[in-house]
Amino acid sequence: MLVSETYYVGGYWGSRKEGAEECAKRFERFLKGLTATDSSLARWYETARTLEASLKRPLRPVHDELTRVIRKNRDPVFENLGFHIGGWNGEAKAHEDCGFLIRCGSYDARTVNRCVFNLPRPGTSAAHVLSASVMANMLRETAVAWEPDWGVAMSDDHRDKVEAGRIARSPYVGWVTYLAQHRGTVPPLPAPVRIEKVEDRGTLIVLTPERFTASNPEHLALAEQVRELLDREGLLNPLHVEP
Repeated sequence: MLVSETYYVGGYWGSRKEGAEECAKRFERFLKGLTATDSSLARWYETARTLEASLKRPLRPVHDELTRVIRKNRDPVFENLGFHIGGWNGEAKAHEDCGFLIRCGSYDARTVNRCVFNLPRPGTSAAHVLSASVMANMLRETAVAWEPDWGVAMSDDHRDKVEAGRIARSPYVGWVTYLAQHRGTVPPLPAPVRIEKVEDRGTLIVLTPERFTASNPEHLALAEQVRELLDREGLLNPLHVEP
């Protein structure tokens, strides 16, 4: 049984009223960007009840096709909750697949739009995805396409360790963190942290070139140091959502 830390990548943004055409345009750019990120992220299928059914529903970066997919995935009860889309990369081996869940176009003031990836497990043949470069590029393509307020690539263990002290809906500071430009300017950060601009959208912050693990006290200390520096500059304010 695999017991290593599991990881995810997610981008989050607030109320944004967008129709199927607008979301399809973003979705198309998103899929095209992932194609250049890693070969395992180049082909996607819409999630379905069975693997066989999913494989019959390819998600191609074709605007008209994606518009139809998005329209049929509108919230069935509340229009203001937007659209919900699930994708799977077609890898059938246990723990080696990758998928995403997207909520977009929601303009309900209490909900959060998001694009979240579940990733392969460490120790599998697909574990190469769990590298700083690939995860940073996944977050970059998410930022370019969906324009989230913030995003993160981190382990579930790390998230659980910092959850208790986190203000609700504020950005996590993980292995890779994305902060939108409107949040402010990222200050100089200590080595080995790397800072990268994402077009005119925002900034990526990569804590370490090697895999970040919550079992490494040095990694946790670095993440906390960077979190304090960012918070001091007012960059980690909570995403505004109506109570």
